[in-house]
Amino acid sequence: MTTPTRKLSEAGVSIWLDDLSRERLTSGGLGRLIEEKDVVGVTTNPTIFAAALAAHDAYEDQVRELAATGTDVDEAVLAITTDDVREACDLFAPTYEATQGVDGRVSIEVDPRLAQDAEATAAMAQRLSQTIDRPNALIKIPATEAGLPAITATIAEGISVNVTLIFSLDRYRAVINAYLLGLEQALEAGKDLTTIHSVASFFVSRVDTEIDARLERVGTKDAQELKGKAGLANARLAYQIFQDSVDTERWARLTGAGANPQRPLWASTGVKDPSLPDTLYVTGLVAPHTVNTMPEKTLEATYDHAEITGDTISGTYEASNAVLDALAHAGVSYDEVVTKLETEGLTKFEDSWDELLATVRNALDNAR
Repeated sequence: MTTPTRKLSEAGVSIWLDDLSRERLTSGGLGRLIEEKDVVGVTTNPTIFAAALAAHDAYEDQVRELAATGTDVDEAVLAITTDDVREACDLFAPTYEATQGVDGRVSIEVDPRLAQDAEATAAMAQRLSQTIDRPNALIKIPATEAGLPAITATIAEGISVNVTLIFSLDRYRAVINAYLLGLEQALEAGKDLTTIHSVASFFVSRVDTEIDARLERVGTKDAQELKGKAGLANARLAYQIFQDSVDTERWARLTGAGANPQRPLWASTGVKDPSLPDTLYVTGLVAPHTVNTMPEKTLEATYDHAEITGDTISGTYEASNAVLDALAHAGVSYDEVVTKLETEGLTKFEDSWDELLATVRNALDNAR
């Protein structure tokens, strides 16, 4: 029997797991997800690493070695996280080869404290790429205004990028432009564009969480009927932007030189509202040339009972625009929401990074 995850893959959606830990690697758990549930990539972030270090003793030996050599906490974090990503890259190497570099990808994020410093972000992206030293690593750069030139600079160096923390359609357009600028600069410098890949991580469930809370406060019947609709509408309109971006003379020139499209990646796909279907942000966002990065709970739900019926994005653009128009009519400011979500997202990443540093610092102190 063809499983829902297999159907999803056949519909053109790459399934990436939104989690990584050394325990997943050493136990063979990640390998089983690759074999059994069609997982073809992994994304990480500071929250994931902080949780992994706090929950598993698989890092004890490395922490002891780092403590013995007097390694400071920032360098210890770099060593621990890049070792996990490098090992995961090796595990996904067959997928990377089989898909000509499209999948088999493992993402690691730059220090989120650098998100407002383009030069420092680009420098750390280079360091992460060099430290991991695997062609299937993706360096995650937040899509802040300062992050845009860092994205361009990193792509121009031939480093593949996962652009993260995208909430607004306007910012997504700017992200696409930053990618194209980077490709143009790489081409001018004589780099091989076929080796450069990128995804643009468009966040979904957080949009519904924030907007639905505002609709609840509005309290009207019309407002209540809009709950649970904004996240999908926003993401579907992002896919329309993606389609438009690869139907231009600018893109034709780059693809003629071997460039790869920057695929939309649906992030934050775990459903927060228990009244909504637990696979809503999977089944509602099926279209070719996309990625869905799922927490394991969502992956398991998808494998168990998701109904995959083919493309659920194409043909929805008029209705999706109508949802955003209705939100404005109800008094919910789209611009206000996406600005708040980006600010909160960065704060969450910074808090998780601080937690990660504190966890490693405590482990180093205990090992000394």
